Amino acid sequence: MTHHAGVHDKGKFSLNDLMDSIRKNENYTKTGAIGLFIGVARGENNEGEKVQKLTLEAYQEKANEVLEKICDDLQQKSGIVDVQIHHLLGEFYVGEDMVYVSVAGSHRPEVFEVLREAVERYKYEAPVFKKEQTIDATGAKTASWVSEKQGDNQ
Repeated sequence: MTHHAGVHDKGKFSLNDLMDSIRKNENYTKTGAIGLFIGVARGENNEGEKVQKLTLEAYQEKANEVLEKICDDLQQKSGIVDVQIHHLLGEFYVGEDMVYVSVAGSHRPEVFEVLREAVERYKYEAPVFKKEQTIDATGAKTASWVSEKQGDNQ
């Protein structure tokens, strides 16, 4: 896979795909550190309700464009070799990976800094939508769309 960013149906892109892609970068020999963020489906939401599953959808064309732009922007920073953001779409059960963000660079300080920036930017800028299916103490199930912008949900 040559894309450095985008949305993928669950099961179509893995952590191994990401690592292979990073190592194929023509400037990989300049890399001294790779920082990796994995967003995982939590079993509890911000209100403390039990989450059964999450459904992630996206305005795919726009999401691909936005994620590519974030990566292109951040890759211009000094010491940065490669920036990738891959958001998975579909149904996710507790503990499953939902997003991979990676930054490869010469030294760890800029890798950590750019990794955090990449994560914050995709959460605010990418048109990815999350539906939570929850269950309360009485066993009642509810499903609602939630915004990533309402706090740090991953």
